[in-house]
Amino acid sequence: MIFRPLLLSLLIVPLASFTTTGPVSGKDGMMKEALRARAADIRKKAAWALQQQPVTVTAARCERSAGGVHDFYSEGDYWWPNPASPDSPYIQKDGQTNPENFVAHRQAMVRFSRVAGALAAAYLLENDRKYLDAALAHMKAWFVNADTRMNPNLLYAQAIKGRATGRGIGIIDTIHFLEVVQALRIMEKAGAIPPRDLAAIREWFAAYMKWMTTHKYGIDEMNAANNHGTCWVMQVAAFSTFTGDRAWQDSCVRRYKEVLLPRQMAADGSFPLELRRTKPYGYALFNLDAMATVCQILSRPGEDLWQYTETTGKNIAKGIAFMYPYVKDKNSWPYAKDVMYWDEWPVAYPFLLFGAAAFNNQSYYRLWERLDHDPEVEEVLRNLPVRNPEIWMVRL
Repeated sequence: MIFRPLLLSLLIVPLASFTTTGPVSGKDGMMKEALRARAADIRKKAAWALQQQPVTVTAARCERSAGGVHDFYSEGDYWWPNPASPDSPYIQKDGQTNPENFVAHRQAMVRFSRVAGALAAAYLLENDRKYLDAALAHMKAWFVNADTRMNPNLLYAQAIKGRATGRGIGIIDTIHFLEVVQALRIMEKAGAIPPRDLAAIREWFAAYMKWMTTHKYGIDEMNAANNHGTCWVMQVAAFSTFTGDRAWQDSCVRRYKEVLLPRQMAADGSFPLELRRTKPYGYALFNLDAMATVCQILSRPGEDLWQYTETTGKNIAKGIAFMYPYVKDKNSWPYAKDVMYWDEWPVAYPFLLFGAAAFNNQSYYRLWERLDHDPEVEEVLRNLPVRNPEIWMVRL
């Protein structure tokens, strides 16, 4: 049986009705069980989120940024000072994060994502508008208010001292707007955004999409052969769904079928380009999460990417089946260990819950249920943009 996303109204029911006595099955059983299983965690995170005040890119400034106070700025994680001379351009150490680089704007965006996702999940659980009202203040701060809003581009993301004021690969930083956008869709469905604010926010995302689909940085990222190309599709899919741009949604469907699957996946379901990296475990899981999220966002009646198989037999089911044993037992991983953060993985990956629902697979669900749902390590957080997969399993 294939899971189909539920209507929002079906999810807002008393928690007592979520209890189950046997295997979770059926179109809505797994979704209800996921909310039931995480109820305490959802409430805890929402209580934290309710106490947070908006923090945007205007709260921190780096003197090395070529942009202004409203421009997002970050520095490439794997770039370090050259020991030969402190004034020379930075040098690369792949997979090794430089803790001195400026990432305050990314941290603010991750925090924003965590707040928005937590509040949206609590609303679905409890049907209390206070959660959406609290989220609105953050949305307005980032996208509407003139004194705190972010400019809708990433011209200065993942800069490298002495080499680049910004790079196309920096576009991956805005994967942390994914759950923000899903929260916005839930808020819109609930009538929790004033029309003027909704129009302004939608205009912001339309402008950002135009930039990332026309600027050289965006074109470079779209054509990236690895997880960067996947994350470009994932973002455009999410943002175009919010803005109502069907043409870009259709384009992302085609790109998934014609580019991502055939060029990135091997016949056994692995991702060879990720396995060659210095952090093969983390990157392989990250890319699988992104592809599964693409399937979750873009699947619709008549276009089920979960069931799509390209001409050589590659499909998302193979990708999940390939990585599942190594999430269940990391010690069975046959490739090199990640050069950093090996011990911090695995966590509760959204591909497990999405795949459990899509393929009615109890093993995927039970593994997702028992893994860590509240990681705090920054490296994990920046590589886990979907932290509340329940909020993605509704049709809006």
